Amino acid sequence: MTPEDRARRSAEAMWTGDAASKWVGMVLEEVGPGYARMSCAVRPEHLNGHQICHGGVIFSLADSAFAFACNSHNLVSVAQHNSISYLSPGQPGETLVAEAREVSKQGKNGITDVVVTGGDGRQVALFRGASRTIGGTHFVEVE
Repeated sequence: MTPEDRARRSAEAMWTGDAASKWVGMVLEEVGPGYARMSCAVRPEHLNGHQICHGGVIFSLADSAFAFACNSHNLVSVAQHNSISYLSPGQPGETLVAEAREVSKQGKNGITDVVVTGGDGRQVALFRGASRTIGGTHFVEVE
């Protein structure tokens, strides 16, 4: 099995049970080894009192992309610690894109960086997630 196939099958298994990402309106666009790209159109229910995208929605999008990237090796991994810096507001009606790239994987520990961009390509947020592999797989690999 290629690493690309492994990432795709892991994502398919996770997406099946990911009610939260679907509920928010996220779309899983692409996965690969240590990589994921997700998008989400900013809907009226995503807006805060300033009529910009709520930071929790942006965090959720980045966190979901992080999860698909760090689980792409068919090893069940969870977040240990995440941080986010908001750079510009998400605007009503635009589509936000979160692109996650695993930058380190040492044993059971990983670091994944996520860049969230707006419809015009500007950076909306920078997110860094620390993951921990906890055992188990998303699907049974047959050799």
